Amino acid sequence: MPPRSSPTARQQRLGAELRKLREQSGMSAQQAAALLGVDRTRIPNVESGRFGISPERVRTLAFNYGCPDTALVDLLAGMAQERDRGWWEEHRGLLPPALLDIAELEYHASELATAVTTHVPGLLQTEEQARAVFDTAVPPLPGPDLEARLALRLRRQEVLDRPVPYEAVIHEAALRMQFGGPKVARAQLEHILEQSERATVTVRVIPFAAGGFPGAGQSFTYVSAPVPHLDTVQLDSSHGSILLDADMKLRRYRGLLDRLRGLALSTADSRAFVHSLAQDL
Repeated sequence: MPPRSSPTARQQRLGAELRKLREQSGMSAQQAAALLGVDRTRIPNVESGRFGISPERVRTLAFNYGCPDTALVDLLAGMAQERDRGWWEEHRGLLPPALLDIAELEYHASELATAVTTHVPGLLQTEEQARAVFDTAVPPLPGPDLEARLALRLRRQEVLDRPVPYEAVIHEAALRMQFGGPKVARAQLEHILEQSERATVTVRVIPFAAGGFPGAGQSFTYVSAPVPHLDTVQLDSSHGSILLDADMKLRRYRGLLDRLRGLALSTADSRAFVHSLAQDL
């Protein structure tokens, strides 16, 4: 397989997980290469995501490393087998790779949960609100860049058409932000209510009355995989998206998400709350 100049986050994650298994076994990269019958530079290149690897060799490496987790090995082999170009690849070269990594993460997720404080989650934004949000970028986005980001965001929302559970914990501050003006804001609130009627979509609101809470001012998405070890946290920042997958950090954000759920209104009360905000506009 030819080397990749810019491996995706998912390709890098596969390599990182293989490196973890090797290090846990106490085996060096040179020893692993010898057992696999490849050049000694192959293992470091696979672990960095620069080189692909076949599902069969993933299973051989896992066997050599003594990994007993068959579910994890099956998922890693599945990641190695992915050959089809995802729809997000249409935007490669037009948008920052980190944005495409988010789309790929969402596509492969078994569950999605997001917590936001200042913006309505991208998967729930109307086209008008998304455009208004992009219009606030500093420095301003050139027209073609804005349109490309908007197209990607709207296409990402198709994940809600699949049987993937999606939970949005939204702070009242985000619901009151009037990006695009009152008319756009009201249409956005009504759209949230419509989406919350989907069987797979859960919307819960943290009201101002809940007071202070951990993680205030931070927005993140917890992307669950079929095996928790392969979960990922995606953080929004002014410098772009940040992906976290260390076990300690995953535990931290699972705990934070549980705390936020404890502060949020019930789903029924959340719907009533959003409806009342829409009526006031």
